[in-house]
Amino acid sequence: MTRTEQTLQDVVIKFAGDSGDGMQLTGQQFTNNTALLGIDLATFPDFPAEIRAPIGTLPGVSGFQLHFSSNKVYTPGDIADVLVAMNAAALKVNLKSIKPGGKIIVNIDGFDAKNLRLANYPEGVNPLEDGSLDNFEVIKIDVTRLTREALKDFTDLGTKERDRAKNMFVLGFIYWMYDRTLDTTIAFLKEKFGKKESILQSNIKVLQAGYNYGDTTETFTTRYKVEKAKLPAGTYRSIMGNQALAYGLIAASQKSGLPLFLGSYPITPASDILHELSKHKAFGVKTFQAEDEIAAISSSIGASYGGALGVTTTSGPGMALKTEAMGLAVMLEIPLVIVDIQRGGPSTGLPTKTEQSDLMQAYYGRNGECPMPIIASATPSDCFDVAYEACRIAVQHMTPVILLSDGYIANGAEPWRFPKSADLKPIEVKFAAAQQNTDSKFQPYLRDEKLVRPWAIPGTAGLEHRIGGLEKQDITGNVSYDPDNHQHMVKTRQEKVDKIADYIPLQQLDSGAETGDLLVIGWGSTYGAIKSAVLELQQQGYSVSHAHLRYVRPFPKNLGNIIKNFKQVLVPEINNGQLIKILRDQFLVDAKGYNKIMGIPITKTELITEIKRILQQK
Repeated sequence: MTRTEQTLQDVVIKFAGDSGDGMQLTGQQFTNNTALLGIDLATFPDFPAEIRAPIGTLPGVSGFQLHFSSNKVYTPGDIADVLVAMNAAALKVNLKSIKPGGKIIVNIDGFDAKNLRLANYPEGVNPLEDGSLDNFEVIKIDVTRLTREALKDFTDLGTKERDRAKNMFVLGFIYWMYDRTLDTTIAFLKEKFGKKESILQSNIKVLQAGYNYGDTTETFTTRYKVEKAKLPAGTYRSIMGNQALAYGLIAASQKSGLPLFLGSYPITPASDILHELSKHKAFGVKTFQAEDEIAAISSSIGASYGGALGVTTTSGPGMALKTEAMGLAVMLEIPLVIVDIQRGGPSTGLPTKTEQSDLMQAYYGRNGECPMPIIASATPSDCFDVAYEACRIAVQHMTPVILLSDGYIANGAEPWRFPKSADLKPIEVKFAAAQQNTDSKFQPYLRDEKLVRPWAIPGTAGLEHRIGGLEKQDITGNVSYDPDNHQHMVKTRQEKVDKIADYIPLQQLDSGAETGDLLVIGWGSTYGAIKSAVLELQQQGYSVSHAHLRYVRPFPKNLGNIIKNFKQVLVPEINNGQLIKILRDQFLVDAKGYNKIMGIPITKTELITEIKRILQQK
């Protein structure tokens, strides 16, 4: 049998199956294996919206898309080269996202009469037999039967236990197809199931069986290889957004010398931050799973009042519940980081799907005049830097800060060149000093050049002062109902937030000329699609540039001047148009919006089409 090896530059694989088929684990293992080889990548886990959707149904399909390349990767790919479909529902849900001529690897056991009926195929119709897949290369494997056969000697395992290893067979086969070793996954299995010998050995056995199936079956004559990407020198690891965010919080705690306290209530897709931080008690991290969202943020406010780095994590519905306490933190003027991992709404909306629809809530969603700085992450690895920066702003400007991420970033992964501690800028913290002279009363709202009040730790001699949610008298902090004082304090709190613009970097163009026909402005997880689309159009000779905002409130001081240098402005968002309203308000720019509200990211292809349409209109 003659075998050939073909070198590819880019591959997009979509693993899809029932939520119990282990597709997320399969995708994560292939991701880790890819990252360790120095190949650039981006991922998009696509969880089912229903926690316990009926097995085999369309709502129960779980997917994991992975784009890996020897070139720089910015998105998980618009369309897949390979689909792994464990059942009929997985094929039906994902068929439209496979390129013509692409490979479809199917588990034929998932296409029996029952599975076809559950996937809503008409009676007697089987896509594997009716010619509807003739435009694809279909690889039919009886994964279920081969898995059971590999485990026939594991008499202590029942049929259900054996079938749970099906994903390992698929993973082994894909490892063979793309010329990989099994070492990283075997090491993972040993760590995960080291105390369960039978489970460990059965998974390894099936993983090897999948690899051997590809190696010994004569119909598979081609293997594929993707070369190492040319990335900047350094040590890399694969990182997911919520992981990186947790590590950024820990780093900020260590560099500031402040103990980290997380008060949180579990909510998709933010819960992983709580889970990750709870593992790091060695760094002095304290995690508190509160009984509800209000208790969670209130505990974090108490921690900040006591001199800790207070953080609370949530998603949109939870942030709505936290708003009264957020107002309290603004009135107290104490540091606090509120992390909002956005998802589809309103109400409980689409808990497992991504959206950028909480920006207006972050800007305006509190009673009274209640300004707070807002910072947004753009990619999974960027979450580390953004979390670190949010903590710096909070403690150095004595203000609560909202950090916006979303489900796409939180669950996505990419290679991360992690920094050394010495490379991180220090976060200087100043507490108010004890006062031994009892003749001069402590002034808790006496401000410095940043309009920042002192951080007074309870129990410090001579720093007794009043706290609470009622309006403060300027300087003394006493309760005040004076109308002139209230207007002065409202203006002062706003000016303090506005003044943060003096202490953040100026806005830079991500790519393109400083003047031109079109500026594409983005924020958050639209980064990869915008960047890749704009770079491709620049290579085609179009006059288009890209600016991506990390600092959303206040904006960098030069953003208005950048906008004026372009004839037109486009703002793509995964919402119904929120940043665009703020830009129109602040800069009086006739910006155009491109909005997608489907629970899935904007693709490079659709953005290229929209940019060309706008440029051709002139």
